[in-house]
Amino acid sequence: MTQHTTPTRRHVLKTTAAAISVLAAPAIVRAQSGTKIRVGYWPIAAGLPFYAAVELGYFKEAGVNVEVVRLAGAQQIMEGMLADRLDGSANGTGSGNLAVGELASPGTFKIFCANPSNLKNVLDEVIVPINSTAKTMADLKGKKVGSGPGIQNVTLAKTIFERGGATGVTVVELPIGQHVAALAAGQIDGCYTLEPTGTIGRLNGTTRVLEAGVISKYVLGDPMAPWFGGSAALTSTFIKKHPDEAKKYIAAYAKGVNYVRTKNTEARQYLKGYTAIEGPLTGEVPLAAYTMYNEFTAADIGHFQKFFDLFTDRGVLPSRVMVDTMIYKG
Repeated sequence: MTQHTTPTRRHVLKTTAAAISVLAAPAIVRAQSGTKIRVGYWPIAAGLPFYAAVELGYFKEAGVNVEVVRLAGAQQIMEGMLADRLDGSANGTGSGNLAVGELASPGTFKIFCANPSNLKNVLDEVIVPINSTAKTMADLKGKKVGSGPGIQNVTLAKTIFERGGATGVTVVELPIGQHVAALAAGQIDGCYTLEPTGTIGRLNGTTRVLEAGVISKYVLGDPMAPWFGGSAALTSTFIKKHPDEAKKYIAAYAKGVNYVRTKNTEARQYLKGYTAIEGPLTGEVPLAAYTMYNEFTAADIGHFQKFFDLFTDRGVLPSRVMVDTMIYKG
């Protein structure tokens, strides 16, 4: 088993400076008065409550000044928060990435909303070229497969392919926007990816979903178990320094969550501009669910912890990270 060294804070800060400066051209900035909250996201469907809250003016109404920063992957968001270049993350930011950062600097991250997915609320999936002969995961044994960038995506990809019978695969890290093109070009034979990638490939006729809800099935052991793969968080530093703004921001974010829950058809339009989905195609994307910090049950925490424990079991983390210490308490 390959052993990975948890990044030190110095290393994380050093790599972050370069990553953020190159990748972090802010996608959208809403100028309001008051303390600025710099929030990182990467272009996947799970960030919908954040996108909707920005576009519907919920943050502005709450009197908070949110700067929206688009990045290529969840790892850069985590590193940006460690380096104090970002104050928070939108949903979809890998919870496992936050766990890696938590070990590098304990107490940094406070998760206030997570996005559970499973076979019903689809976010994660394995896709293959439309003309692939693969019928099961095992049919990809020994093949070259893709995954999103960063330690969470790569660890999960290796785990699900292995447990799905596709032993001996070579995992290639690719930005999520390149997954469909790489499959269509024959550069990879399959790919562990996140929505809206599967929908994009299906609608343009180049890829198909081989299996959805793969993390719940192969990591948690139950296709319907909630996989809390992504989280919206704020740094403890920001919360302590600006407690009122933090509470207003979280309340406005919760309003975005409620909007997606109650009006998910209308909410889908806000995938445009934040993800690669445009126009009527937004109606085709499956959506994850959302759990606010005050909605977690004991069973939820148990599933969340099992996911975190995978990183310890695989040698990615040298010691266990406890989920309950990272949940925002209000």
